[in-house]
Amino acid sequence: MSRTGKRISSSFACRVIADRDSGLKTRVYAAGFDSSRNIFLGEKATKWQVENNELDGLTTNGVLIMHPNGTFCDKSGNEFARPGIWREVSVGGCIFSLRESRSAAIQGSPIHNEDNILQDGTLIDLCGATLIWRSAEGLSYSPTYKQLEQCIDNLNAGRPQCPVGLHTLVVPRKNSKNTKPEAQPFVYLNCGHVQGRHNWGNLNDNNGSKTCPICLCPSSVAQLTMGTEPAFKILGLYTDCLPPEFCFVPCGHMASERTVKYWASVPIPCGTSGFETACPFCAVPLARSKGYVKLIFQDKCD
Repeated sequence: MSRTGKRISSSFACRVIADRDSGLKTRVYAAGFDSSRNIFLGEKATKWQVENNELDGLTTNGVLIMHPNGTFCDKSGNEFARPGIWREVSVGGCIFSLRESRSAAIQGSPIHNEDNILQDGTLIDLCGATLIWRSAEGLSYSPTYKQLEQCIDNLNAGRPQCPVGLHTLVVPRKNSKNTKPEAQPFVYLNCGHVQGRHNWGNLNDNNGSKTCPICLCPSSVAQLTMGTEPAFKILGLYTDCLPPEFCFVPCGHMASERTVKYWASVPIPCGTSGFETACPFCAVPLARSKGYVKLIFQDKCD
């Protein structure tokens, strides 16, 4: 997930090391090796001496990690993943609470009962990009493109209708390039009603708001698109394999209920000391009041 705005993450921001001799445990460490195979830390980076006269330190803007509470993608579907607490990892792999600001000179308090071992769903923030770590076992429970396409086919088989244009809507599998304009679904972000493109109920305000013809609720409108990851056959940002019946607000990316509710509760580091929730598919900041809405299709109206 790349954050909007200027990126300041370093090419030497972190190291991820897999120990294949101890149960495939994988750990993350701050800072990386430069071309001379030396640990690279900036001049302003925080450093201190530890045991055996060795040095530990933090990168200038910090490497933050957040382990999920519970199983990120549960096989049984009975356990809800919840966001954990953001921590900072040092060059030596020690865990600290966050500094007062991202580049403050004094490190946070040491957290002795937590470690830098990556778990399925651990987030790694490099101050400019946020990465997610998925385990092989966790990915085996995640939905595939084929499963997602089947969910979309089942949704389209219900022949959802636009109540204004009275034509059938088609939820596209990947993008809307091959979908006729009148069949492209749009969602009213306050109420969740899904309709086609039309000019009924325009409020002529700066936000392009309309009045929903179903419930008469004033609302902004967004084009519905599937939440997908084009580079991967497995959808690693999903927390379950359930149908995409919700969408993020305000971008309109569709995903399952648990997936949407999980990411809408994850505070992503932003700026020197701020946090904001964001869509995992496009990194657009979510609405502060409510970052998602349940989709309401008008099925089988013909």
